[in-house]
Amino acid sequence: MKSLGTASVAALRQYVRAAESVGTDISALFAQANLDPNILDSDDGRIDGEQFQHFIRLLCELTNNPILGLETGDFVQPGSYSVLGYITMSCATLGEAVARIAPFEKLVGDMGTTGLVIAQGSITLTWNCNYTDPTVQPQVVDNVFASWVNYARWLADDTAASPTCVRLQRTSPGAELERAYHNRWNCPIQFGADKDSITLKQTLLDTRLRQPDPMLRKTLEAHALTQLASLDTLDTDTDLTSRVKSSIQQQLMQGITRQDMVADDLGVTSRTLQRKLSQEGVSYQKLLDEVRQKMAEDYLRDSDLTIPDIALRLGYSETTSFHRKFKAVTGKTPGEFRASAV
Repeated sequence: MKSLGTASVAALRQYVRAAESVGTDISALFAQANLDPNILDSDDGRIDGEQFQHFIRLLCELTNNPILGLETGDFVQPGSYSVLGYITMSCATLGEAVARIAPFEKLVGDMGTTGLVIAQGSITLTWNCNYTDPTVQPQVVDNVFASWVNYARWLADDTAASPTCVRLQRTSPGAELERAYHNRWNCPIQFGADKDSITLKQTLLDTRLRQPDPMLRKTLEAHALTQLASLDTLDTDTDLTSRVKSSIQQQLMQGITRQDMVADDLGVTSRTLQRKLSQEGVSYQKLLDEVRQKMAEDYLRDSDLTIPDIALRLGYSETTSFHRKFKAVTGKTPGEFRASAV
């Protein structure tokens, strides 16, 4: 069975706000889902994907609402998308914001993945839901699309902005409830489609947003890339190497790379850390190189940071050292790698 990964507390909060608005007993719901209500106080907290799916199923059963997902989209906020929400807020155009969805959506959670196709004056976003529960899946898709539409309207300060078409794999909830989709999206909706997709006029991407801030966007994207690297590490490494890499990443945010500081962060001596890593067949330098390489590729692919700035962030004293190390691993210079990733 495929793992459902994790979901951010930010995503959970949106469902909680919707549930509270109709008088749902949240304490009882959290107890049934085996979730600690205190997690809602965490800005960077994450919950197990299976737990999140179970929570949504319990909410579906409790409310007996066939369009629960659609209605929870009314409660979207910038914080619902974790740091991705604040990145999009600082973009200059709606197109810039849309382009940030796929690279950073994992920060919101592993609920699904986004694809994008531009053709004949239209842009189509497809979303492939990872959740497999037949009760939960259509509600999560509805939530994602409803949230996208509401959030895009808020970003663009245009409540009339609408898709040209929405296609949903789910079956129709019935003629009466179909009107709720039309009232919110103001466009044709096809139920029983072969994929879940939302189509917009390409010209809509040129819409200027209300709070553009290029410098803030770059800072937020750098932070988001570090968070992504941390999530990737947690998915693939042992507990010790994961903790070491996470500590290294935090240091690199300050342009520092010191083994004794990592050891101190983990509550052991530098010698003990070296011995434990050796027992696992790795070294501190190897983990440092892996973290640097992953972060370098993410920065080059998904940010506008200059190459000297990236080198500085990764703790290289000279840009030439960064060039040499990067080319030894990839066979390309950082500039060539960035050009090929476009």
